Amino acid sequence: MSKIVINIDGKEVETQEGEYLLNAARANDIFIPAICYLTRCSPTLACRICLVEADGKQVYACNAKAKDGMNITTTTENIEKERRAIMEVYDVNHPLQCGVCDQSGECELQNYTLEIGVDSQSYAIKDVDRSSHDWGHLHYDPGLCIVCERCVTACKDMIGDNSLKTIPRGADALDATYKETMPKDAYAMWNKLNKSVIGLTNGTDVLDCTSCGECAAVCPVGALVDTHFMYKSNAWELKQIPATCGHCSAGCQISYDVKHTSVENPEDKIYRVMNEWNYVSLCGAGRYGFDYQNADATKDEAAFNAALEAFKKADTIKFTSTITNEEALLLQKMKEKFGYKLINPEAKAFQNFLNYYSEVSGKRLYGSDLEKVHNANFVVSVGSALKTDNPNARYALNNSMTVNKGAGLYFHPVKDPIIEGLGKSIMTINHAPLQEEAALYLVLDLFGDKEKLPSDMAEYLASFHSEKTITVTEVVKEKVVEIVKEMKVNEETGEEEEVEVEKSKMVSTKVEKEVVVDDNRLLEILGADDKFMEALEKNLKKKDTFELMVGPDLYTHPNAKNLARLVALIEKYTKFEVTMIPTLTNSLGVALINELDDEAGSYAIGYNTDADFVLSALGDGDLDMPAINQQEGTLTSVNKRVNPTNAAIGYNGYELNDIANALGFNAENVIDYTVELPTAVGFKAEEFDNLPNHYENDGTEVRGYVLENVAVETSGDETVEKFSEDKLEGCIIYLANPVRQFTPFTHKTTELDEESGVYMSEEYLNNSDFNAGDTVKVKTQNGELTANIVSDNKIAGEIVVLPTFDKNLNSEALFSGYRFSTASIEKV
Repeated sequence: MSKIVINIDGKEVETQEGEYLLNAARANDIFIPAICYLTRCSPTLACRICLVEADGKQVYACNAKAKDGMNITTTTENIEKERRAIMEVYDVNHPLQCGVCDQSGECELQNYTLEIGVDSQSYAIKDVDRSSHDWGHLHYDPGLCIVCERCVTACKDMIGDNSLKTIPRGADALDATYKETMPKDAYAMWNKLNKSVIGLTNGTDVLDCTSCGECAAVCPVGALVDTHFMYKSNAWELKQIPATCGHCSAGCQISYDVKHTSVENPEDKIYRVMNEWNYVSLCGAGRYGFDYQNADATKDEAAFNAALEAFKKADTIKFTSTITNEEALLLQKMKEKFGYKLINPEAKAFQNFLNYYSEVSGKRLYGSDLEKVHNANFVVSVGSALKTDNPNARYALNNSMTVNKGAGLYFHPVKDPIIEGLGKSIMTINHAPLQEEAALYLVLDLFGDKEKLPSDMAEYLASFHSEKTITVTEVVKEKVVEIVKEMKVNEETGEEEEVEVEKSKMVSTKVEKEVVVDDNRLLEILGADDKFMEALEKNLKKKDTFELMVGPDLYTHPNAKNLARLVALIEKYTKFEVTMIPTLTNSLGVALINELDDEAGSYAIGYNTDADFVLSALGDGDLDMPAINQQEGTLTSVNKRVNPTNAAIGYNGYELNDIANALGFNAENVIDYTVELPTAVGFKAEEFDNLPNHYENDGTEVRGYVLENVAVETSGDETVEKFSEDKLEGCIIYLANPVRQFTPFTHKTTELDEESGVYMSEEYLNNSDFNAGDTVKVKTQNGELTANIVSDNKIAGEIVVLPTFDKNLNSEALFSGYRFSTASIEKV
């Protein structure tokens, strides 16, 4: 889209052609009232309060698009009358309980009522019973609901759950005189409002969704509230701590809302997590998994001295990627000074994948991010269980399809009803495990520039194609003329007489004929149905921005090197830009900062993982450490952005920096190392206190900084291996977490109550002798575990899922690196 200039209230502003007027105004700090509209979502026209005049015509700013030279007036006498009447309508029958309402102090109904100066009421209607509903993690009070539909829109356009809708209110019709006496738009808004409340799409009163809480976050009033926050605090009592979510690699911007615990206890407590919902959506873990701090830590000198002795004895440090960049750098400095081996298997796998990719791409990092996925109109995903690996990747895919009218292609062995429910334009291929290479070859085959592809690659792709003859049925239409007799009046005699007339009609005939078509064996290998190419051709119409997301299934694949090189070739020889989804919170940062080893030595320190001596932020080790919500530092996100995070809760124990200082380093705070993050791999020499963490009104992300994508020397070799058609068959298990769980830190939190166990789909249970709650033994060639069966309606098909969020389950021990394995499962 091209840049244009429009005039708003006498001020010339630059915007994109086709941008909504409301967004253009907001980006230039011009106020236009709006209640129902959400940036990143489709306009609903539910509130109509954003009325403006554009080139002399009254339009809705949320829905009218900017044209070059357009003149906009944000207020006129008639518009003021409409807005006043609209706010009066919103206040009709709204309970006067602001003193105890959870939204009081940040309520948009309060704000606009005061802003527009509503000091009297002109309208009335008999109210109906609007009893409240307990929807588990949410509480809905229809009596407070103004039916702005923001919750419905967020659930559909942002998240993709489609769990909410408007349902009949059961109210009396408006008095007919109002139609003649009220301002036109105010009446239309009220007429719609009076007919509706919010309900559930499943037709029950039991909410079944991925429990992200985004609907409550966007609610402008107190109608939808997080159950855990009800009657806990007034908004003005809470202190906002800007931070970055520490649960997955999305790196979402959040605010910890804290205040004292109670009158008796002055210690700070996190009461809720908020987000800039116009610009970023949170998953349920980010919103509700906030109290994972190591609360009881103290400075235990004996344990600290034991830790120092352990570090002097150790030759290895094992750690996870739920640490900050600064801690990762400190571990690297320890390696360089003392010769420790650094062991982090998931980050090592990702590091290797990036290096293999760089050999072909000539870049240290992939070229795209989730913001570009969000703005694309054709998205492919390979090797990631999107809804749990990185929920924001799923949101970006959904937003691409709902708002951009895009389409998607999702390759994964595990059937996912959440992904399939995103819409008709999502195509899913549930290939067998180990066939991720075939999926990438198919992308190259379908979208690659055959004239520019390396000749051996073009020849290899051509080898999958052959011609086959099929019989198709066509409907042939032809015009048939027949003579019929009709009675007509003779104009001369005035009498009726029978005459012959010609009548024509179209006759359809089914004709079978043989046609020669292309037979692509890659589709057969992947298990695509016969109508795949037809559906793809349809979904590709008018598509011009292409994004490929790849995920952790590829990084630990036995042929990870070949997969990485294929990803680089797709980026080079197709229109696709590539985003790689890091496995854990800071896997990308660790992969860039640390020189990771393959084999451990004889004595290991563990940081948030098992070892001979354990440093743990979970409070279950030999020496306590702070959790991420108790630290200052930076985290590197999937979007290649280095984001700052702040401590929401106090910490009274020792930190990694204390150990380092005792071993000869010298830094007052761990964030003193922020400026030392390695510039050779793309970090910048920035002081921590100089890093911003907010969004501008136009949605520009002003958080930390984006890594420089450093050029690296290529090998000059673009060859890839021919893939094996081997696949895993039989009883298959998959290493992944349920919705809202990521690590032992999410498992520790109060509000995330997902059950640990062996996750099976309802389909699997119906076709087996197992039942939810049964105790089973899962056994592979690497080990075995015993746990109870958990029924999960967020997965489908025959693959069983083992989670990693429960340390006691130790699911990883059953796998050889790759996230899939064959197993035997039997009742105990």
